Amino acid sequence: MQRNMSNEKVKMPEQDPLVRNANFLEVSMGYTYKMAQEEAARCLQCKAQPCVSGCPVNVKIPEFIKCITEGNIAAAYDKISETNGLPAVCGRVCPQESQCESRCVRAKKGEAVGIGRLERFTADWYRENNDTLPEKPESNGIKVAVLGAGPAGLTCARDMALLGYEVTVFEAFHEAGGVLIYGIPEFRLPKAIVKKEIEKLKALGVKIELDMVIGRVLTIDELFEDGFESVFIGTGAGLPVFMGLEGENAIGVYSANEYLTRSNLMKAYDKDYHTPIRKSKAVAVVGGGNVAMDACRTAKRLGAEKVYIIYRRSEAEMPARLEEIHHAKEEQIEFLNLHNPVRILVDENNEVTGMELQEMELGEPGADGRRKPIPVDKFKTIDVDTVIISIGTSPNPLIKSTTEHLDTNKKGCISVDEDSMETTREGVFAGGDAVTGAATVILAMGAGKKAAANMHKYICKKHGIEA
Repeated sequence: MQRNMSNEKVKMPEQDPLVRNANFLEVSMGYTYKMAQEEAARCLQCKAQPCVSGCPVNVKIPEFIKCITEGNIAAAYDKISETNGLPAVCGRVCPQESQCESRCVRAKKGEAVGIGRLERFTADWYRENNDTLPEKPESNGIKVAVLGAGPAGLTCARDMALLGYEVTVFEAFHEAGGVLIYGIPEFRLPKAIVKKEIEKLKALGVKIELDMVIGRVLTIDELFEDGFESVFIGTGAGLPVFMGLEGENAIGVYSANEYLTRSNLMKAYDKDYHTPIRKSKAVAVVGGGNVAMDACRTAKRLGAEKVYIIYRRSEAEMPARLEEIHHAKEEQIEFLNLHNPVRILVDENNEVTGMELQEMELGEPGADGRRKPIPVDKFKTIDVDTVIISIGTSPNPLIKSTTEHLDTNKKGCISVDEDSMETTREGVFAGGDAVTGAATVILAMGAGKKAAANMHKYICKKHGIEA
């Protein structure tokens, strides 16, 4: 196929902004076969393959893209799947622009190759044209446990199953998927796609035990007593952080986690479900990350007439993906950057009626390189009936109580050896948001892969066999 030297990516079709902001259908519609081949032809097939080093799970990017140019999409899928067990997910929610695509040679004189879009196309094509499930590998008879069925846990479970281990995943919720199910909205990641990926995992022999809260139903120590030879903790960071504002305990104040869980996992967006959620007219979402974007766009779709993003820095400092910011603006979300909440206003029934904001300006960069927001003596009030706090999360402290010798840092994150991902409790490994605090899906997956490789080494050494 002739190389495509265009400096721009092939545009991906999307729903009209003023149509999609009232429905929960996927915003981006994906490439057609012809579009995918045209975009794949932009890849220079560099010998150095810098894009691969930018991927936390080291997908063989030029190789799978070459398969697309040759018209062999099944081979492209197989190539991705050598290192990535969730390609349809990653193609949708990974921040490719700051990872693989940031290292693409084409980005030096234009836009990078649309690696994420091509990964999504490949995974979707395979799902729609191939209904076969993987075969269960021959078992080695050794049991390992995985705590949490989110991106880190599912990745670790898959890699351990492929090595022949008998893997059981213990999930606190009534559905597997973690943040992929409860956190990321349907319009960004359809849940049917996540469920299909989990079906493949089960076909490999992985058992998933639902409604299993480690620390309440079982402890880590009890898992070892039950014959599990190693444990991976991938329980995420689901404990919300609040600001301590006056009025924060009022009716109509949510953490972003609760709001999104009610909408996504509990399907408040679906009229066939009777999930309690506030019918808002005006919503203020405090924060500037991807979760804040998910919350504000969800509120709009649930019927809010006015939705604000309140962020204390400028748009340039926002940690959310540029694509998510762009989509939010298209969907008529109003951005109040350089503003910080002072207090939440309530009525005599303790219901939210508004929010008082203070203007900010940016000072010198702090230790993290970001310019520090400084309060200005200017205030304004906005009328809202719902406030969603989205300023971060931390790991649930319940896990630490389930075994001795499991160290955590002052933020409650589990301490691990960075080379092996082993915790201070022998035989227990950890990764993902439980270790780093809230981060990205793909970084959690990378940690799950690394932990699985080292769990295998640990068990082999324990049994005196070669890894």
